[in-house]
Amino acid sequence: MVLERLRMEHLDEVSTLLRDPRVAATGWPGGKPPSPREVITSLQDKERHWERQGFGMWLMRDGATGEMVGRGGLQWTFYVKDLDEVEVGWSVVPERWGQGLATELALASIDVGFGPLGLEQIVAFTTPDNAASRRVMEKAGFSYDREILHVGLPHVLYSIRRAR
Repeated sequence: MVLERLRMEHLDEVSTLLRDPRVAATGWPGGKPPSPREVITSLQDKERHWERQGFGMWLMRDGATGEMVGRGGLQWTFYVKDLDEVEVGWSVVPERWGQGLATELALASIDVGFGPLGLEQIVAFTTPDNAASRRVMEKAGFSYDREILHVGLPHVLYSIRRAR
């Protein structure tokens, strides 16, 4: 896996990923594919996050082929009501589901969060029925915390604290 800072130049690849109905079902608010404009706005937001915070989401490439296989990383949860934490998130192209890429990305994100960024806690969340993402969270060492409401839908919040 090779990680690149997410930029507008990745628009076509990110759009293909996020607009795939299988990815949007669990990776986009409301479960429907975003419009082209929503993808652009999201990518612009991700770029601004990098500029303001010094970290953010990455584009994930296969180390052997250079093929885009997903995106993910760390970001502040400014858009989640009553939650002011850094979250780890991921989306992987469906053709590569089940290959451990999301777990690899989650673990790399945790290393950066607890290493160079010096975070004390990182969170992750998903809809209650997203068993695959919940498995990734558990494999990466996250523990169930509580239920939250996000984009008007119930979600489960997981967290991991820095080891002392």
